[in-house]
Amino acid sequence: MVAAENDFLPGAKVGGVADVIRDLPPALVAQGQDIDVVIPSYGFLIRLAGMELLGSFELSFAGSKERVDIFQYSESNGGAVNYVVHHPLFSLHGETVYCNDSDDRPFATDASKFAFFCTAVAEAMLSGLLPIPDVLHCHDWHSAFLLILLKNSAHLQALSNIASVFTIHNLAMQGVRPFKGDESALETWYPELGYEAKQLCDPRFPDCVNPLRAAIKLADKVHTVSPSYASEILQASDAEKGVYGGEGLEEDLQQRRDQGRLFGILNGCEYPKNSLQAAPAKKKIAALAQQNVLYWAGRSPVLSSAHFIAEKRLQQWQSKKTRGFVMSYVGRVTEQKVALLTHYVRDEKTALEMILSTLGEKNYLLFLGSGNKCYEDFLTKVSGNYENFIFLNGYSNELSSYLYRYGDLFLMPSSFEPCGISQMLAMRSAQPCLVNSVGGLRDTVADGKTGFCFTGASIQEQAVAMVERVKEVKALYEENPEAWKKVSHAAAEVRFTWQKSAEQYLELLYS
Repeated sequence: MVAAENDFLPGAKVGGVADVIRDLPPALVAQGQDIDVVIPSYGFLIRLAGMELLGSFELSFAGSKERVDIFQYSESNGGAVNYVVHHPLFSLHGETVYCNDSDDRPFATDASKFAFFCTAVAEAMLSGLLPIPDVLHCHDWHSAFLLILLKNSAHLQALSNIASVFTIHNLAMQGVRPFKGDESALETWYPELGYEAKQLCDPRFPDCVNPLRAAIKLADKVHTVSPSYASEILQASDAEKGVYGGEGLEEDLQQRRDQGRLFGILNGCEYPKNSLQAAPAKKKIAALAQQNVLYWAGRSPVLSSAHFIAEKRLQQWQSKKTRGFVMSYVGRVTEQKVALLTHYVRDEKTALEMILSTLGEKNYLLFLGSGNKCYEDFLTKVSGNYENFIFLNGYSNELSSYLYRYGDLFLMPSSFEPCGISQMLAMRSAQPCLVNSVGGLRDTVADGKTGFCFTGASIQEQAVAMVERVKEVKALYEENPEAWKKVSHAAAEVRFTWQKSAEQYLELLYS
């Protein structure tokens, strides 16, 4: 498996891909498979205790010779072997997994980084430092350059017949870069590569390479992380109608479907024995939240308004004698995840403001996340106006686990959701979810049985439906405790196991 993230290696997690790369390999090993996982070092992973240098070699990239090191992590992940590729380029702009480039050069830094990484993986297989697999499984656009190389490089012809699977975790991120004329361009990285531009180009920008599209066309099998998302991406996107489909690649995906080579398999979730624990006390959550807010605030010489307001709101929340009805949110603050909350519903109020008004002063929405500054600013402004909204602008594993266990209703208003993990974690802790009925959310939450759903034929309809559903769900909680308890118990009992997912991988993807 080739990917950008792996949560088994401390610090190598940004999004849900890392959870998959951590949890799927042991499940496949349990099915009798030998699994190797490889990711870049990002500069810091080689310093982990247990990292052992296997060897070094030289490769050619962007017209120069570069020396690359291959490390193996001594700690086994359920029998899976983890490798790390190291080179200074992986931490050229800081020891981070991803970099943010200016709007006029999107993906430039990361594209060069991952193009080099894919070259290194191919050369390491060729040299014997990495084992040559029966099936090469690439995840998202970051590893797509490996398929481009194996199918087009004469130098790597010995690897060209390896069976390949490509997994799409998020179709919206495609890694598009120019073919030439830039230091971060296909012909700059691979000056001797023979390729057919028509096969690799972006459908909207024919002078650019689209690694995601290339991998969709080149892989033997294409996979998405839920059955519903696999269906949704076959239609054209229409943002005004709230339709997030193929993002310009629907024709390529339709072709793979017609060939019988497109599959949707739901991601799994871990279910440790202690997953259903008692909810922590409000005092304990508030103390941990305040501790994290202080930590986040201390990372900048200028005090953020979000952190200042959060501290005040936490103090006010602690002073409340009654618990009330508590909604929660844990996730990234991005357009995909929270845009629906910013949509105006009525009386010049956004959907989020309408939800807070519906909750009333005795009930709360605890919101943990960070990401896009525009959306963070929106959430900060709302938190300044509504005492029952506590915006915790950061991330903490411990705090998130507390919120999963403490909340009564988990909110997940994603505009699209390839699979989603947060809803599974909340359900695992007996917290029902209110979700937009899209993608993996549709496949995991049964309306009125294990949680609650809303839908709509446009963004406006979805926003209105979400607000109305909050009213209905709150009424159920307050007026029919037995019915609520039944939904809560059903949510906790449902199982989305990696064992089941692994069995489908073997049957559909690796056969």
